[in-house]
Amino acid sequence: MTWDDDAYDLPPPELDAVSTGAAADSADNWERLKDLPRLLRYAMLVFYSAGHVAERLIADIELLCPRLPENTGWIAVRDVDTGLELAAELDRRAVVQNEPNLRSLADCVRLLSLPTPRDVRYFEDYRRVGKALIQGFQRTVRQGEEKLRCDLERFVFGWAALPASTDLLSRKTTAADSAAYLGRLMAEERIAATKAKVMRAVQEERRKKEEAETAATASEQAPSPEAPLSVPEDHVVVARMTNDELNTSKLKDVIRPLKPVINVALPLVKVPPLRDVRNTLLFEFPYARSVIDFALADLVGRTTVHMRPLLLVGNPGVGKSIFARRLAEILGCSMWRTDASRADGAVFSGTDRRWASTEPCHPFLAISQGRIANPLVLIDEVDKAGTRSDYGRLWDCMLGFLESETSSRYPDPALQINLDLSQVSYVATANSVEPLPSPLRDRFRTVRFPAPSVDDLSALLPAVLAGLAKERGLDRSWVVPLDGIERAILAQHWHGGSVRGLQRLVEAVLQEREAKAARN
Repeated sequence: MTWDDDAYDLPPPELDAVSTGAAADSADNWERLKDLPRLLRYAMLVFYSAGHVAERLIADIELLCPRLPENTGWIAVRDVDTGLELAAELDRRAVVQNEPNLRSLADCVRLLSLPTPRDVRYFEDYRRVGKALIQGFQRTVRQGEEKLRCDLERFVFGWAALPASTDLLSRKTTAADSAAYLGRLMAEERIAATKAKVMRAVQEERRKKEEAETAATASEQAPSPEAPLSVPEDHVVVARMTNDELNTSKLKDVIRPLKPVINVALPLVKVPPLRDVRNTLLFEFPYARSVIDFALADLVGRTTVHMRPLLLVGNPGVGKSIFARRLAEILGCSMWRTDASRADGAVFSGTDRRWASTEPCHPFLAISQGRIANPLVLIDEVDKAGTRSDYGRLWDCMLGFLESETSSRYPDPALQINLDLSQVSYVATANSVEPLPSPLRDRFRTVRFPAPSVDDLSALLPAVLAGLAKERGLDRSWVVPLDGIERAILAQHWHGGSVRGLQRLVEAVLQEREAKAARN
């Protein structure tokens, strides 16, 4: 599409008043917008509630196509049908006369004529204007004053959101007015969300700083295990070491990052309102209601988060690992993930200090990472763990962590002290329980994780889009929801079963959307 980017003069004052459009009311805005493509100029005039916008467009058309009957008809009857007739005639003349300016004028007529989208007859007209707006915005996004760029973004995003927001809009308003309203509303919500995010980040940074200062003070004092240590309610001292043990030259590099959680009373994350947790999980995993209730049943009546070992069994790609991660996030716990197919017992349970690669057990590393005493440890694809026993099977070493009696006094081979890991929660995933030895099965509460069906598509899409936005480093609000055609394509090709497969299809749809926008 070719844009007329040059400013042009207004028609001479002796023309008919309808042609000139009494455009003086918007002269200041017009001068400010003169470097924009024509369609964006008119979009901004609507956004700024300028007067005589349609009359100004009529004057522009009169300059290039004097006494055009369709233009006269639009002057007399300013409705959608006469507007689209005028736009179609301008498109025809643009081809016949090889005059690209007429095509841009046709898009402007559609912009001002189309009503709030409810009639499928006008779908292609909305789409054409939307593509032109996006292309013009992409060309000008790095130019001009910052406020103007923000206003352009609001209008363009507001137009893109029209098809999904008809319930919020009045039937009597035009599409352009509705786009301006939606753009302002979306911007306000994004600004509020950003402020809240910044505030949370500041509070989190302040909390971490305070905890680090407390941990540093406690580390410097380094009391011995025998010395009395004040332990507040809902706190646990996971590791106690004497000064001599802390200063062991062999462990100096190992202990340095762990000092904030040694000889320190670490907090236990409290159980949030379970109704809110359940509703959030149900929104994201509507097909896994029984799993959600089964998992949360262990937290009923508890004040701090701790669950008995949980094993999620289901087909590949149904969302077991994502569910475990979201469960930890919603409960407010940090999560440590171990890939069972790449781990062995010597790694997970800790490496003896006589080896150069000595390292504490993974549950203690999870505690150190989250600075809490009750993190969640995810053991992914536990059925695929190696069966060789050269360095100890992962299945065998897990047994000591899954029993409260042994986990409360776990002898770490690297630190050579007893650790209190009794508050750590374990969630494992598997495609089948058949490979697992019976002692390991006995220690897990096992639940079947169902596969989603095509009926769950609408509920799954927001979480899938948010995940893809996170992978691309984008804010969730920048990913435009899928429209009706895109949803229909997904429903045609995804018949349920694998969330991973749905993610790939959604990514393909988004790539096709971007490719089409670039072509147009």
